Amino acid sequence: MKVLIIVDDYLPKSIKVAGKMMHELSLEFLHLGNVVTVVTPDPDQTESVTFSDLEGIQVIRFRSGKIKNVSKPIRLFNEILLSFRALRALSPWLKKNPHDLIVFYSPTIFWSGLVRYLKAIWNSHSYLILRDFFPQWVIDNGIIGNHSILAYLFRFFERRLYRIADCIGIQSPANLKWFKETYESSLNTQLLYNWASPLEKNKNQFSINIREKYNLQNKIIFFYGGNIGQAQDMKNLLILAERMLVFPNVCFLFLGAGDEFELVKDTISTKNLSNSLLFGSVSQSEFTSILSQVDVGLFTLHPRHKTHNFPGKILGYMQVGIPILGAVNLGNDLKNVLEAENAGLVCVAGDHDNLFKNAQTMLDPETRTKMGENAKKLLESTFSVATTVHKILSTTKNESGDKN
Repeated sequence: MKVLIIVDDYLPKSIKVAGKMMHELSLEFLHLGNVVTVVTPDPDQTESVTFSDLEGIQVIRFRSGKIKNVSKPIRLFNEILLSFRALRALSPWLKKNPHDLIVFYSPTIFWSGLVRYLKAIWNSHSYLILRDFFPQWVIDNGIIGNHSILAYLFRFFERRLYRIADCIGIQSPANLKWFKETYESSLNTQLLYNWASPLEKNKNQFSINIREKYNLQNKIIFFYGGNIGQAQDMKNLLILAERMLVFPNVCFLFLGAGDEFELVKDTISTKNLSNSLLFGSVSQSEFTSILSQVDVGLFTLHPRHKTHNFPGKILGYMQVGIPILGAVNLGNDLKNVLEAENAGLVCVAGDHDNLFKNAQTMLDPETRTKMGENAKKLLESTFSVATTVHKILSTTKNESGDKN
């Protein structure tokens, strides 16, 4: 089978979890004997289109405007044009190279034009990997109004995206239930958890030794890595860091980028959080190196969310076998998934007393070791990339890959 994967962020340039996840997905398709091509935008290249090879995956990059780390109006303008720019650059190649399966990733919600064109010329099966309900989460957080012009614009593109997919993979049971109650019942959906591949043994050879570099040899490191934005409500973790100042052997390490980066930076300074360090984004190899040296993985979700996402960052924590400590919006079943397997402790966002209590539990080394082992087992049993590819292929006409 020839598989085309469409995503707005991909290795080796990607610093986001999605880029790494989609490469692992591509490799699993490849290992099953499929031919895999990835189409992704690149705002930095001067050529209209470039072709390269990454571990046997053909990666096609088309020139686009910036959609990361720019103002919201510029990002919106460039995201709306993604399909147009992809088609302008790739139409001749796409016409000559039909594929059997189109897998596309959201966010962004603006791939419908490209996918609609490909389905028309190839008659291919299309599968949408849906990770965020946009614009719902920005409405929930009060960033735009429910009846604003922007909300209507986004919902128009959102509906187009869902309707062009033959199947939509949704990342949690609670989200799947919410989606079915909110959108058209005719849409074909399935539960599709996030995924990750087991890490290769690196024999503790770190590209950057954070314990040595920052004098953290005897510290218990609570680590947050990923998007530092409004959807996360970083105040949850900053309040926790302040309360944990009473434990001199504890350090909080925040790493990433986003629209609450300055908030975290300013809070560390004004609250004199001597137990906290903040770093900007790093490469995937550096990120994995740092992740391999920490003790507890942190995550937080905004309490006003109506949908129930499973943050991709928890997969990295599972990969390195560390316990997971977090806060979720009410009703998010990630709490049940992690605590049922004793892989972590989760409270409702805003319940600072419970979060503080759970953090203290993580100070016990035996508890951390046991939960870390369980987290790694949970990755293998529930969040494996092999399971993900099997579920995607099960929605095609012939799972073996032979459509003839």
